[in-house]
Amino acid sequence: MQNNFYISEPSVFAPGLDSVEDLKLFSQNKKEISYEKISPSLEYTDSLFRRRLSQLSKMTVEVVHSLIEKSHVSLDTKLVFVSFRGELEREFKINKEIIESQMILPAGFSLSVFNAPVALATIACSLKAGYSAVFPEKENFKYGLLSAASSILSGAQEKIIFVYADELIPDCYKEVSPENRPPLAFSFIVSKEKLPDLKSIEYSADDISENVYDFIRLHINKCYN
Repeated sequence: MQNNFYISEPSVFAPGLDSVEDLKLFSQNKKEISYEKISPSLEYTDSLFRRRLSQLSKMTVEVVHSLIEKSHVSLDTKLVFVSFRGELEREFKINKEIIESQMILPAGFSLSVFNAPVALATIACSLKAGYSAVFPEKENFKYGLLSAASSILSGAQEKIIFVYADELIPDCYKEVSPENRPPLAFSFIVSKEKLPDLKSIEYSADDISENVYDFIRLHINKCYN
């Protein structure tokens, strides 16, 4: 089993980071992500499809679509989705409905489950190979990424699409939520070999930070600076 793997340059969506220059500044701790409920427009999707999507699902669809557009990766590539909170705002609304009216609408429930964002991304981007959804223990990004990379490290896959996303934490959770958790989504290709048409950086398991913001700052810096 090989010990190293490659990670391509990322596709990123985060409020306040609107260009590669913004990403560079973010990687140098000179610009921060805004704590805003801003979502991508998803103009390439049908209006009926996108109108009910949450910030989390829209960000997930956007970074997967953007990565496919610039990498031309096969639509038969498997996808791994990692999130620490999932559809947090939708889950809160459903719990509130259950408490107040003792009922739940099926459509609302189907869009609130943990794998909803990645399922919607596969639909929007016509991905055909299936996906996995990973909830890492104690917000440990390293666990999530290595879980996704395990198929590469074992030789079972040549490459996979990796996507991480977490939305803005609703105000109702502010008193109990961790600090410094702005909304963020990014995707990249994890591969066995260096990609010929997309910049990719070699990593070992020991190189991966447990903090997702520290990792993406490092990776952006390696890719663009």
